[in-house]
Amino acid sequence: MKEYILTPIMTPATLNRPAAADKSVVARPLPPPRQPLPTAVIDPVKPGLKLGLDVHLDFIMAVSQTGHTALKAPRKFTRLELVAQVQKWIAEGYQVFCVQESCGFGFTLHRELVAAGAQSFLITPIALNGPRKTDKLDARALCQRLSRWLDGDKHELSPIRIPSLAEQHQRDGTRRRKFLGRLIRMLANRGHGQVAEYLHEPLPSHWWGPRNWKKLAGLDPWVLEQLTALRELILPLEAQLATLEAELVARVQAQELPKGLGAVTTVTLDGEVCDWGRFCNRKQIGSYTGCCPGEHSSGSKRRLGSIDRLGNGRVRTLLVEAVYRFLRWQPNWKAAQRFKARLTDGKALKKKIIVALARLLAIDLWRWRTGRATLADLGWSAA
Repeated sequence: MKEYILTPIMTPATLNRPAAADKSVVARPLPPPRQPLPTAVIDPVKPGLKLGLDVHLDFIMAVSQTGHTALKAPRKFTRLELVAQVQKWIAEGYQVFCVQESCGFGFTLHRELVAAGAQSFLITPIALNGPRKTDKLDARALCQRLSRWLDGDKHELSPIRIPSLAEQHQRDGTRRRKFLGRLIRMLANRGHGQVAEYLHEPLPSHWWGPRNWKKLAGLDPWVLEQLTALRELILPLEAQLATLEAELVARVQAQELPKGLGAVTTVTLDGEVCDWGRFCNRKQIGSYTGCCPGEHSSGSKRRLGSIDRLGNGRVRTLLVEAVYRFLRWQPNWKAAQRFKARLTDGKALKKKIIVALARLLAIDLWRWRTGRATLADLGWSAA
């Protein structure tokens, strides 16, 4: 039986009456659930086996530790040998934990270790042994850090989020676009250089286009032959680039974008971030951009320096470029209101303000992409 405490203005009739909807409150979609970083799942029954892996393309240096015993001597494996050995340890009843530094070899080894039954973790590259660095020392240091991390010292390792294969494919599309653009510029500059060297004449900016190409028929035959070979390489690359850009733009074609943030920039940011919902608060997304100031403080003295550049450099570049466009096309951007008066105080200060606004723009984009705020809430107008 329920008991109610009634105030002087409450009666049983008013108590059971449904509450009137507050018209001033606008219903908003709930933010996505929190995505915690990888953590270890320890089974107290099974014995633990820890592996520190120093990964190279042709071999892997591994140092293992069973429980809290002494570390074993380093062993060299190929990728397939290591996966087979992990499967053997799993079959023997061990609970295998692996750690490696993220590098240019992707996540193939990580996924194979997970499929074999191990718990695999990746960390950003760090200085492990000071001035001394060998494969054996690095693998040993990783194994020691993994052991202390599993024992509860969470400052020893900072595992990173592993993107899914679909997220990797989306990110690769935007990076391939930049790669193709660099190839085209390199070939075009080669043509400019050869004409300047042999004929001491300038070439038009888009010299391989159909309209400009007709004007080059009177050049020296040998130089024209070199330009023709370069043009045969540039045209297929341009066609491939146009097809790729059309595919990228199609991803956000049905979405309402703010003015000043183009479709290609939006797709590139989405591809680099992989999932905006992975960040739980504004500090995390601000730190991911690498636009946070460095700090050297002691006692009562606090000294802030230049930005740490510890985040995603591609995202940082896109944000800085987007800030200049937003200052022009989004005059009501709320985050920039308190900085606008100081943008004319000098070039040096303006650059610092632009970087600060880049961090704020990343936070606003995170709020918008996760449904925490609308374009109107941020002071943005739609394109």
